[in-house]
Amino acid sequence: MEVSSATNLALLVLRAATGLTLAAHGWNKFFSGGRLSGTGRWFDSIGMRPGRLNAWLAAGTEVGAGVLLAAGLVTPVSAGGVIGVMVVAGWTVHRSNGFFILKEGWEYVFVLAVAALAVATLGPGEWSLDQALGITDDLAGWSGFWLALILGVGGAILQLAAFWRPSSVEVGD
Repeated sequence: MEVSSATNLALLVLRAATGLTLAAHGWNKFFSGGRLSGTGRWFDSIGMRPGRLNAWLAAGTEVGAGVLLAAGLVTPVSAGGVIGVMVVAGWTVHRSNGFFILKEGWEYVFVLAVAALAVATLGPGEWSLDQALGITDDLAGWSGFWLALILGVGGAILQLAAFWRPSSVEVGD
């Protein structure tokens, strides 16, 4: 499906902003502040155990899915990675703080997940690696929407079931 250059530009901007923002968060976990060991200790403290493994999973998914989404490669799959990480973050860290990010609420993770889902639904546009490889038309529309949503939410549920072990104090929040 041929789309206008303005639409292609808008999709590129949305993919790049969403994907590279998430990739920067993963990069930060790897190389800044407390790095993976500090992130792992924090993950342990919020109930994502073992923390170090979950730090690797989060940082790797953020960098990988973020870069793939920005490039427009296997777009619904990369969008699913973005959605999955954001659902886990929203559930474990942000849900009890209300909506607004100013109080550590779930606004930010929600917007990144919805942006990724929108890109998966619309497709990455003609200025993408999916287009260059000829796989855009097969993975856009309803199939892109459902693939990204099921991979993201399903992956998040599986990760939470496998690793989220909050203490009794955290459960009461």
